[in-house]
Formats: sequence, structure tokens, C-alpha cells
Amino acid sequence: MKINVLFLGDIVGQPGRDCLRGSLSSIVESEGVSYVVVNGENAAGGSGITPGVADEIFSYGVDAITMGDHIWKQKDVIHLLNNEERFFRPFNYPDGTSGSGFGVIQKEGLPCLGIINIQGRTFMNPLENPFNLIDGVVGMLKSEASMILVDFHAEATSEKIAMGWYLDGKVSLVVGTHTHVQTADENVLENGTGYITDVGFCGGHGGVIGREKEPVIKGFKTLAPSRFPVCAKDKKLHGIIASLDSESGVCTAIKRVSRSVND
Repeated sequence: MKINVLFLGDIVGQPGRDCLRGSLSSIVESEGVSYVVVNGENAAGGSGITPGVADEIFSYGVDAITMGDHIWKQKDVIHLLNNEERFFRPFNYPDGTSGSGFGVIQKEGLPCLGIINIQGRTFMNPLENPFNLIDGVVGMLKSEASMILVDFHAEATSEKIAMGWYLDGKVSLVVGTHTHVQTADENVLENGTGYITDVGFCGGHGGVIGREKEPVIKGFKTLAPSRFPVCAKDKKLHGIIASLDSESGVCTAIKRVSRSVND
């Protein structure tokens, strides 16, 4: 069975959620999408996520939410970590950290989809080394799901590409998040793993990676700390659609999604 998975890049504030509300259902219908996964680490006011915002995102037809280095920006995220099985934080936090970094989701009549959320270490917080931990996680999920999606939330392009090659043939799909700039290197690797260095973001593209441009430019010029309000101009939804073979877990095709959203 062919399963189409839609993964959407970092949802940035209300403009990012507007993109989901305005475009998600039509993409799912027109592309025959079975599962929708999004990165939600910037979904609440541009930094972190709350239970209410997560509920809104799920209501638009999203099946799972992954996170990243902004996981702790909203204090009530602990409710999601402890109670929501469709919500994932980077698994390479130390043992004892609330929540889960991997798991399996399944919709009625469809095969299971395994999900792994990991965070890079280059120019990021020094979490446990994901390259040393991920084989064990993949092994655990393989007993439940032949299809496995990995959200690698990382800054360095080289680290993301290395992880793609390391996981080639071990998982179905490796998608990069965090930098908010959609790359043009989507590809099916040699052993059947779909890959893209960064899927981009959902929100206002009329600024600087989802923020109003003037305060960001001022910050670069003066080095003085300031607030960077979320940009609402030029809303776009960015992500990828990957076609997976549900028996072998092999990715047979991957393509970028970029859609402008009108208010």
C-alpha cells in the first residue's frame, strides 16, 4: 500500500496556524495524504507551544506534533509532555525528562507510522549524541512500524546531511527542521530513505524567518536585545510530501510543498 505523508515545517505563531487552517485540508484531499505531521516548536506566539495551541493544530487534521529547542518556552507544555501521545520532544534529552521523543501513531484502516524527534548538537544545546542513540530507537520502533519518519531539528547543514546518510535504509524519511529556510535538495537516497535538509516554515515570509524584519535588522546593527514580533506578511505553508511503501518502508518519491495563503 502506498502511504502519502505530509510533513510541514515549523509553525510560527498565529500566521503559521492560519496557514494550516487555510490550506491543510485542500492539500490532504488533492494529494491523497494519509498522515500529517508538523513541527510545532514556534506555534505559540513564535516560541514554544501551549495545550490550547496544540488542540487548535490537531483540530485542523494534524496527526502528530514534533518539537525542538524551544520545547520549554511555555511552562504549561508539561501537560502535553505528560498527557498527549501524539506530541513528541527531542528524544536525546537525558533520562527522566518529561515526555517522549518517539512513538507510533495509527489511524483506522491504515498501517502504523513511527515517529522519532531528535535534536542536533552543532551550534545547539549539548544534548546526548543523537548518532549514538538513534539505532536503538529505530530498533524498538521497527517491531511496531515498517514506516518511520525522523524529524532532525538541527542548525548545521552538514550534521543534517550526515544523519540522512547514516539513516539511509534504516528509516523511511529524514526531514530537517529549525532553520526555517526550505532547501531544494529533496531526494530519495541510495537505500530508499527520503531526505530534505530543511522543510522550511509555515507563517509570514515577509520578514526574517517568521519575524518582523525591522527589529531583527536593528538587533544585528546595535547588538542590543529586543523583541522580535511574529511576521504576518506573505503567509506561506512549507513542507514535503513523501510516498512510502507500507510493507517495506521504502520512500518511493518526495516533493516539496510551497503554498501561499490568502487571508
